[in-house]
Amino acid sequence: MTHPIAGAPEQALEWIRAGKGAALATVVETWGSAPRRVGAQMVVSSDAEMEGSVSGGCVEGAVVVEALEALEEGESRLLEYGVSDGDAFAVGLACGGTIRVLVEPVGEGGIPVAVLETLVAHRADRRPVAYEVGLDGSRRSLVTDGYENRFRTDRSGVEEDGETFVAVHNPPLRLVVVGAVHIAQALVPMARIAGFDPVVIDPREAFGAPARFPDARVVNDWPDAALAEIGLDARCALVLLTHDPKLDDPALLLALKSQVFYIGALGSTRTHAKRVERMQEAGFDDDAIARIHGPVGLNIGAASPAEIAVSILAQMIDRLRRP
Repeated sequence: MTHPIAGAPEQALEWIRAGKGAALATVVETWGSAPRRVGAQMVVSSDAEMEGSVSGGCVEGAVVVEALEALEEGESRLLEYGVSDGDAFAVGLACGGTIRVLVEPVGEGGIPVAVLETLVAHRADRRPVAYEVGLDGSRRSLVTDGYENRFRTDRSGVEEDGETFVAVHNPPLRLVVVGAVHIAQALVPMARIAGFDPVVIDPREAFGAPARFPDARVVNDWPDAALAEIGLDARCALVLLTHDPKLDDPALLLALKSQVFYIGALGSTRTHAKRVERMQEAGFDDDAIARIHGPVGLNIGAASPAEIAVSILAQMIDRLRRP
């Protein structure tokens, strides 16, 4: 079974439970053309192992050194790096920028292990949570209320006081595909690389075979039953690829009542027109039905299954980032 995509907090906790030290490094501010967004993280173990990135390769080596020293001394530290145009070009970036990175050891002088465990539990349960930390390392807490706008925009950042950083931990992005067809075989690995945790639903075991989808959880059940178990939320995209109403419509009826950020349905213009009629008969108004992207994907002239998968993934990301 494929495990959900893990991040820096999960890796840090894994190392701690294995008896190693761990430090989290988080981008707290950027200026210019910094290669990673605010909130990007990397984690460093006491054995100098590294996962994640704070600059796309420019300063990771220096951050590892600082993280090891922070672990040894048991204290957090706030770092600032300016990446010149010349240095940026040397590592394959188009231009430079400036970043500030907060390095926090897990345990003494840093993030309490109990706080890290609670954070990981929230992420596993798909509950949004904000991690508040003083940039001087003086205070730390997890908050679930009061940051609705930050949760909605998926935006971490320094508060107006200039002294508090808020790291937003939204539930991982999820892609649910109904129909284990050839397009799904191309879409699932692409989506996983892009940061989506993929689930494939198909009651037909010959199609929905784990061997055909080694990078996804596969559920051999009817879509309405499977989705009742999996759940649909605002961090979820649903893609229907069977163009068979017996399979697609039960999922569609649930999706239109949910907060999923993207709904895509395979089929021709004529097929989609019939789909719209069925949704109207089911009682959905025009605004609700307009949430369905059908025919699915951006109009880029895609022909092969892989090209269609690219068009779908691009449309998903466009809908996510420009709602």
